[in-house]
Amino acid sequence: MSDQVQSALLQVRDLHLAVESKSDRSVHTIVSNVSFDLLKGQVLGLIGESGAGKSTIGLAAMGYGRGAVRIVGGSVVLNGKDVAAMKAKDLQAIRGCEIAYVAQSAALAFNPAHPLMDQIVESAVLHGRLTRKQAEERALALFKTLRLPDPEHFGNKYPHQVSGGQLQRAMTAMALCAQPDLIVFDEPTTALDVTTQMDVLAAIKDAIRQTHVAALYITHDLAVVAQIADRIMVLRNGNMVELGETEQVIHYPKESYTRDLVSVRTLQHLEKPVTNDIVLRMDGIFAAYGGGKAKVLEDISLELGAGRTLAVVGESGSGKSTLARVLVGLLPPTQGQVHLHGSLLRSRLEERTWEELRRLQLIYQMADVAMNPRHRIRDIIGRPLTFYFGMKGAERDRRVAELLDEIELGNRFADRFPAELSGGQKQRVCIARALAAKPEVIICDEVTSALDPLVADGILKLLLKLQEVEKVSYLFISHDLATVSAIADSIAVMHRGRLVRYGSKSTVLAPPFDDYTKLLFESVPRMERGWLESAMAGRTQALA
Repeated sequence: MSDQVQSALLQVRDLHLAVESKSDRSVHTIVSNVSFDLLKGQVLGLIGESGAGKSTIGLAAMGYGRGAVRIVGGSVVLNGKDVAAMKAKDLQAIRGCEIAYVAQSAALAFNPAHPLMDQIVESAVLHGRLTRKQAEERALALFKTLRLPDPEHFGNKYPHQVSGGQLQRAMTAMALCAQPDLIVFDEPTTALDVTTQMDVLAAIKDAIRQTHVAALYITHDLAVVAQIADRIMVLRNGNMVELGETEQVIHYPKESYTRDLVSVRTLQHLEKPVTNDIVLRMDGIFAAYGGGKAKVLEDISLELGAGRTLAVVGESGSGKSTLARVLVGLLPPTQGQVHLHGSLLRSRLEERTWEELRRLQLIYQMADVAMNPRHRIRDIIGRPLTFYFGMKGAERDRRVAELLDEIELGNRFADRFPAELSGGQKQRVCIARALAAKPEVIICDEVTSALDPLVADGILKLLLKLQEVEKVSYLFISHDLATVSAIADSIAVMHRGRLVRYGSKSTVLAPPFDDYTKLLFESVPRMERGWLESAMAGRTQALA
């Protein structure tokens, strides 16, 4: 046995994971023949699209199978103990102690009724690793390492009193508090905007370096994992495609699928010339919540040309989605007007005519919750056909089939339920549902942010193709400048409810930049080692 295998903290050999169908009791393999070693203090990145098996492997390292998933072959050895063969009581003794887990959604991982400190130290105290006093002292040191504000008093706050990025770092502190040997990071920055993602990623990297903990870092973004991993494993459909040192994988990938991941952000869209045919105009929009007490939008004036794409970009809390709510009538503005092809659009949704509703459609960020899980795809797409055009029977089915062909799925999906579709397929169905109304404008609210890069790339190409065919205009909301540059004709940059930069794509993306737009640009992860340290140093220098 090699020295590496002898000293490996985690040894995975010929791992096979399967799920048993509830209906016919058949067994379906979801991970096949995966093997790797992880040394103490080392970070292994697990990369791949949804369904590749990343999270399933990470959970298997803890002896846990989500849902009906179970280990049917191979071994998972942690600190010399075969996790796959351990009893439930023994597994409970090592979880949160020898091995810890950091989830994608920190908001769901904390109890809103208890202060953060009580929850962060709980595992270390229950497992007998530290006394309460020692655990609080370690938590305080971790707050400082993770760059949390006012670390001496941070633990006194409740989960709702801190931001999403701060809560994600608090969850990392909770995982590290019991001094585990291994942490599984499961997409810890995916739900964050680019500037917050950079802060959290840098904090996690510092914490790993200082505590010498080993880590499995799960993500679908190769540029992100390149900043933190020593080695990268590329997965697809439950199989290992490639495993190697980070430099080798990102610069000299051996497999075609890995090369696709490396080059995924190559989509370029030539901006269309300026047009006088304005389909949507916002004049001096102000909006607020809480009866006008919390101002969210201040003096927003924008124009969207026919057959064009206006991208609205900014961090979480900048007012992007609030602007969408104003446009669709869910939040009446306190001041200002919205015109649709020259006609004043009523402020409240319930006051709008069917024709006004038809002309302005919305595609939501989370396709999972945007469709009724009990309805078949033909009914989901067909409902607006009946609602707006009175289509029924064979006529409606023909149009549904045409729309399914347009979104490149085909009529074979018509009788499926949403649960039988992948994330990208669900988003395509939501696009078809919006197109069914034959709108003039579609608001795309972060429609690719929850998707893997390859899937998101396919959705962007589809949207551009459909725009040419249907002559529809898009208001495209995103926090990702790389996505925006791939689809937009004009760009509006928002910060704290105000416009800080607005114009054609070529103008907005060209220097000189204002401070905020420059920050957004510099926060987009690059496929190069050392980018994170360089970007953080540049930000520190700019703030000095």
